[in-house]
Amino acid sequence: MIDFHSHLDLYPDGLALAQEVNRRNEFTLAVTTSPRAYKATSRVFQGLRNIKVGLGLHPEVALAKQGELSDLVDGIAQARFIGEIGMDGSRRFRGSLDIQEPIFRAALSECGRHPGKVMSIHSRGAERRVVELLATTKHAGVPVLHWFSGGMSDLETAIRIGCWFSVGPLMLAGERGRSLVARMPLNRVLPETDGPFAAARGVPLQPWDAWLVCEPLAEIWSMPAAEVGYQLRQNLQRLLQVTS
Repeated sequence: MIDFHSHLDLYPDGLALAQEVNRRNEFTLAVTTSPRAYKATSRVFQGLRNIKVGLGLHPEVALAKQGELSDLVDGIAQARFIGEIGMDGSRRFRGSLDIQEPIFRAALSECGRHPGKVMSIHSRGAERRVVELLATTKHAGVPVLHWFSGGMSDLETAIRIGCWFSVGPLMLAGERGRSLVARMPLNRVLPETDGPFAAARGVPLQPWDAWLVCEPLAEIWSMPAAEVGYQLRQNLQRLLQVTS
């Protein structure tokens, strides 16, 4: 099983959970919200070979964590996985867009100086601007748009410039999410949970719950669920190969 976007460090008793995740999942990307969190999480999860930690500065905390921008930039050279980064234009966070965008630009610029980065990118409420910035920095690495919820025209642009997409069970629970995924290239889709923030019936999704996407994807892609699992594994293998 694969979870390409999990806040594994933010679950209660994250270390015990991580040990179980390391046993159950063949690959989990634990994104972080700040460079300090990345350093701490990397130490705690050291030795768990099936868990990779992403260096991030989450747009929701850009106002509070902007002082860590230099740590983000300085750390990119040594980090293969970058995330969670991006922009958030939703009502609650749009007031900090003037801080978020320079942080995102700086991250993309530094990724461009160090080939082979895989970026897990937040774009809620700012999809068009995020895609525009990615279009002007195609050298930055492989962008994986997490839980993309923009319009079809923005999706088409994202596809055209080579973006990948991580989708979770909750995204596929609604018609809008399904319609977006139906337009995404099936060889550029990966499963995610966004746990513990994503929850079903009040219970946070666990990293192995990302595999719940197989049945709805089987319906969308008109293929058996077993073949969906094979496709998702092949997608991950290809992504890791092209960025190695």
